[in-house]
Amino acid sequence: MEQQLLPDERIDFLVHPDLKIIQSPSVFSFSLDAVLLARFAWVPIQRGKIIDLCTGNGAVALLLSKRSKADITGVEIQERLYSMARRSVELNGLGEQLHMDLADLKEAPSKYGHGTFDALTCNPPYFPSVHEKDFNQNEHLAIARHEIYCSLEDVIRVSSQLVKQGGKVAMVHRPNRLMEILAFMRKYKLEPKKLQLIYPKAGSEANMLLIEGMKNGKPDLHILPPITVYGEDGHYTDELKRMFYGEE
Repeated sequence: MEQQLLPDERIDFLVHPDLKIIQSPSVFSFSLDAVLLARFAWVPIQRGKIIDLCTGNGAVALLLSKRSKADITGVEIQERLYSMARRSVELNGLGEQLHMDLADLKEAPSKYGHGTFDALTCNPPYFPSVHEKDFNQNEHLAIARHEIYCSLEDVIRVSSQLVKQGGKVAMVHRPNRLMEILAFMRKYKLEPKKLQLIYPKAGSEANMLLIEGMKNGKPDLHILPPITVYGEDGHYTDELKRMFYGEE
């Protein structure tokens, strides 16, 4: 399906050769964290409801459509990114399964109802504050990266409200926020169940984490084997290539 592109937009493949996404270098492009989150999160396979908060240009939601036949809703507060996500859904002919909403995630529980979703994913802003200079240079990137319209606590509180009892909430974040994440998950009755650290290369510090919690679950946290992104040759490791292109 042909899609009209704005002057700075392009169409890229999204990991899968039959999945495409509209991107813009001046606004937003998906990155490794979105791909890892979409592979890490539990999803219902045949039926159910999934919601992706902070969906950006829709990368996580689009990738989840390859793992699940459930209905998927993406929520994005920035109109330009929402437009890109909506047109990417149309580009892939996924309009019956995926629905994109232009909305503030803090209003999602009143919009969709409490306890509505089986699974929730979120790639939230990583940084708690932003300098005015950075905001003025690129408002779109500043909003995506910094807690301007939602805080970490907002994300976790809303996530807990949106999922059913026993529903799963998965997110990608930075390791230096881990203690906050765990504290807020416990506060809002999302029991941490699965944690995985991502290392850019062997011998380096982790620079990303994946975590999943269950609504009103019992304490039972599993620390998964770490993922190393780059080998000594500077290319993706075999493990990461299998995650990207191999079988589930």
